[in-house]
Amino acid sequence: MSLTGLFLIVFLVVHLAGNLQLLYDDGGQAFNLYAKFMTTNPLIKTVSYLLYAFILIHAIQGWMLWSKNRAARGSQRYAVHVLRGAEGQSPKVAARMGWLGTIIFIFLLVHLYQFWLQMKMDALPYVEYDGVSVKNLFYVVKEAYTDLGFVIFYVVSMYVVGVHLWHGFQSAFQTLGLNHQKYTPLIRFVGKAYSILVAVGFALIPIIFYLRYA
Repeated sequence: MSLTGLFLIVFLVVHLAGNLQLLYDDGGQAFNLYAKFMTTNPLIKTVSYLLYAFILIHAIQGWMLWSKNRAARGSQRYAVHVLRGAEGQSPKVAARMGWLGTIIFIFLLVHLYQFWLQMKMDALPYVEYDGVSVKNLFYVVKEAYTDLGFVIFYVVSMYVVGVHLWHGFQSAFQTLGLNHQKYTPLIRFVGKAYSILVAVGFALIPIIFYLRYA
């Protein structure tokens, strides 16, 4: 869980950096060329297969641990009920990580269907830049991000992602035994800052699109 989680944490930074190219006011050229590079470069394609595998491993392992913990607690109610999470974090969030992860997984399925699958099935229109024809993924993104219902769904999902990262970032270091009296406060601060910046960064893109094009 920790190793796959840390890999996905790094991936989100790269993914956000690529998505920020959507905000260039160039009709989608920068983003479409970026998407072409990401889907044709052999090294990137190899890493993408690892990404798909790590997402599944992280999700399955998370559900297994969540189910195991619920079964261990059993149905008996105790006078004092203690929930444990990472140091300095809400125990309620720790107990709900399974539900948060499930919501994120559903969001990923919708997200992959709308964008990734359309690329793979060659269901996108084409656009030409300097004599080079590329798939116009920007067009599909624009259609999605000018739909108010989808924008709300996306922003709410990013809030859930932020809460999941808030807990998961520090928990990954704690699980790997990397906690230290001197460095843990820094890890906690970086984790909180990362969670906010990544969630807000992703959420702002559809909001800006809607305000710009709707």
